[in-house]
Amino acid sequence: MQTKTLNFIEPELNELKEKGLYKNIRTIQSAQGAWVEIEGRRVLNFCSNNYLGFAADERIKAAAKGAIDKYGVGPGAVRTIAGTMTIHEELERELAKFKGVEACLTVQSGLIANMCAIPALVGKEDTIVSDELNHASIIDGMMLSGAEFRRYRHLDYGHLEEMLKERAGGSRRVLVVSESVYSMDGDVADLRILVDLCRKYGAILYIDEAHSVGVRGIRGAGCCEEAGVIDEVDIIIGTLGKAFCSAGAFAIVRPELKDYLINHTRPFIFTTGLPPVNINWTRFILNKMPAMRKEREHLAALGEYLRDGLSARGLKTFGSSQIVPLIVGENGPAEELAGKLRDGGFLALPVRPPTVPAGTARLRFSLHADLKQEQLSDLLELL
Repeated sequence: MQTKTLNFIEPELNELKEKGLYKNIRTIQSAQGAWVEIEGRRVLNFCSNNYLGFAADERIKAAAKGAIDKYGVGPGAVRTIAGTMTIHEELERELAKFKGVEACLTVQSGLIANMCAIPALVGKEDTIVSDELNHASIIDGMMLSGAEFRRYRHLDYGHLEEMLKERAGGSRRVLVVSESVYSMDGDVADLRILVDLCRKYGAILYIDEAHSVGVRGIRGAGCCEEAGVIDEVDIIIGTLGKAFCSAGAFAIVRPELKDYLINHTRPFIFTTGLPPVNINWTRFILNKMPAMRKEREHLAALGEYLRDGLSARGLKTFGSSQIVPLIVGENGPAEELAGKLRDGGFLALPVRPPTVPAGTARLRFSLHADLKQEQLSDLLELL
């Protein structure tokens, strides 16, 4: 029975439906891969963050089973009480070595990573300067911090410098936050410029590498590796839920900052640690990652091929990564196009406001290394 206090729910859901903003959960009825089954149909998947095609790898299944046999199914406590197991510390050492730094702290998700680290670094006396298209988890972290936060125009480093000049000496600390690969536009930040600006104005630099770890850089260590700035960025956030096809996230930090985060981050302190099964398959993939240069090159080539193909057909797209948006504009046409593609055997779902700005509803083609160029040709032909 619904009480009168909840009478607002149905009208608000109806309003979302009228505006084309209502979200349906679509259930995948198979393992994640290039092909998936949805609603009883087999379709080519352009919605997955399974960038290197690891999700259903038989070797990962074996690694997961091995972890269950040795460690059981859960850590049983938060990390700061009795939930840190040997396998947690081994993964952190291996991630730090992979990035070529001294220390790493793993947390339970990318959302939690940003909600942990940002409020630990800055507070009410401080200022955050953030790219206007930064992810919702970064915005949540900024709001939790209590710091003043301002947004510079997307990838506009002249605008960023204006803001840094204004805040120089006016705040206890200034934190500059950027993603490396942007999840909705597929474009890439200029990390060298960000490093130089933060040095010039004494700001802390915070880079979220969620969509670049595994797929950028010679060893797959991300855009910071690619730009040669790993040692010059104060804190790097990476996720294990995309190219690693696992769960959790990590912060690449200096040893003293790791200790500081452990003692100052409420989501880390009050959340149960990652299950050993996730950690073991993450370690397996991490060991394979540096040698997957061909897969990364293939993925980059797929992105370039699809962007060029869309542009050649007069369709609006941009970016320079494995994420390729097709800008449609309004919500209704984006939904209609997604439906027609699904009927043609391609799963590419619409992304609508508030995830993207109003008037920029789009299909986001999220590519992965087990796709073939011929399949993209078929997609372009249908478009």
